[in-house]
Amino acid sequence: MSSRRSLSMPILLAIVMITLLVILTIGWVLLSVFSALEDTSHSGVYWALLSIGSTFILLLLAGVVLYLVLSIKAINLTRRQSNFIDSVTHELKSPIASMKLYLQTLNRHQVDQQEQANFYRFMLEDLERLDHLINQMLDAGRLDAERSDEEDEDVELSELLRASAALVCSNYRMPADTIRLDLEPGVVVGQRLDLDILFRNLIDNAVKYAGTPPYVEIRLRITAKGKVLTRIADNGHGIPHHLRRKIFGRFVRLGLELERKKPGTGLGLYIARTLARRHGGKIHVSDPAEGSGTVFEVQLPGRSVDKTTGKSV
Repeated sequence: MSSRRSLSMPILLAIVMITLLVILTIGWVLLSVFSALEDTSHSGVYWALLSIGSTFILLLLAGVVLYLVLSIKAINLTRRQSNFIDSVTHELKSPIASMKLYLQTLNRHQVDQQEQANFYRFMLEDLERLDHLINQMLDAGRLDAERSDEEDEDVELSELLRASAALVCSNYRMPADTIRLDLEPGVVVGQRLDLDILFRNLIDNAVKYAGTPPYVEIRLRITAKGKVLTRIADNGHGIPHHLRRKIFGRFVRLGLELERKKPGTGLGLYIARTLARRHGGKIHVSDPAEGSGTVFEVQLPGRSVDKTTGKSV
């Protein structure tokens, strides 16, 4: 659906520009004829055609500029899609080649039980990597579907964040205390699956690009304006200011795809921002108060929860 919209605009613009050019050419011929007649009775028509022709020229110039902008966007999209294909190819090829090697080794050689257990563990990790890749691509495809408010429910965000943090730590084989949690009880109205995808992508991104040793902090606060503010900070290298809007685009990853050491498809932040907007929220990127790293702040409409009764207030 989105690809059809992206194609329809340049096609419509090209048709309009061609039509304006034809009308402008005909008008120029008529204007030349009236000018050659040198008849004062046609002076009103002459100036009317001249005004209309000037307007059409301005419209044609505006159309050329707009068409140029759309062409540049199309080139950038093509570049990002090529980057995405390189990324997906690498993400698919690496675990498949790894599992093939382990299976061939188990089939052709005698290995002890400890080595077999290691091989099975490595193959399971490769399968989880493939599963994560496929799920992320499916999540991106789901974003084109219209959101139904009938599926909304009250989601206790602190519980969801704890579960997401534990899952990410488990996927990266990291101790649970890698992610420090400082959460106030808060409720957000939305779809639990979408909110889980949103924050799991952000937490996964923070752990993946954290420093050495990795450290990630998640804070949840309820603002005075009835907003639930979630802050996810890491101790990585950070993101340059001029690239902070760009990173939320589809298929966008910084640097050259074949030179990257971190796995990914360039869809995680795009999915997170889109889901935040669909829930009436927004995402902001900033620097930590001290040291290096990146801070993602997610603001969603919500309300606090009474700690004693467990009821929303």
